[in-house]
Amino acid sequence: MTRTRGWATTWTVLRLAMAAVTVAAIVAQLTKSVGTAIELGRDVTTTIANFFSFFTILSNASAAIVLAWIALWYLFRGRRRETDAEPRGLAVALACVSTYMIITGIVYNTLLRNIELPQGSEPIPWSNEVLHLIGPIFLLLDVLLGPLRRALPWRSLWAVVAFPIVWVVYTMIRGALVTNPVSGDPFWYPYPFLNPNNPGGWPSVVIYVIGIALAIVAVGAFVVWCGRRRGALAGAPDDAGDAASVPSSVVSD
Repeated sequence: MTRTRGWATTWTVLRLAMAAVTVAAIVAQLTKSVGTAIELGRDVTTTIANFFSFFTILSNASAAIVLAWIALWYLFRGRRRETDAEPRGLAVALACVSTYMIITGIVYNTLLRNIELPQGSEPIPWSNEVLHLIGPIFLLLDVLLGPLRRALPWRSLWAVVAFPIVWVVYTMIRGALVTNPVSGDPFWYPYPFLNPNNPGGWPSVVIYVIGIALAIVAVGAFVVWCGRRRGALAGAPDDAGDAASVPSSVVSD
């Protein structure tokens, strides 16, 4: 069923819908955060910068862009065969955001869901669920059930892990330089397990970073493996060269 033209079209519409809902959730939460900052006299610029420093927000925003991108590519690609593979850059971007969203779902629902937040920082319930549960589940389903992806080479994992590395470095450097607009502490970290001022200090932070890094590599490998496995079952060659497309017999009307 997942290889039929009808399924590909249906999933394309679902991708667009998920992208729209994700954008709505981000905008709603940002609007609330800025409104609360203004109401309580907090620094608005810092509040906005902090908002876009959360891995969750960056992952969801990236996912919305890539989902819309691949959906529009499918809808407006003209008279190409239904089995033509998406551009390699788009395929790598999809693998990246899939990994980040799945990690977001795992980390939030195992480490952060029951963390009590400072008063005035509570998320909007529906937005919170979209960003931390519905979105990650959709991207996981996209890996397993979405239209057949380009079979990427294993070296694509380097692209998958690049952004989280940059984000961690940015977070740890910026965290010590920013005053928390809520508590007034001379530091701000988006997640408690990255805060070296909490009990456990730097050793605890390092352990968490290593654990999450291993999880990102594992999930990224799973995402790439799924694409390669589904491509192999459909008779698609590995993407070792330029174009890798599936024989036209794979997709039926």
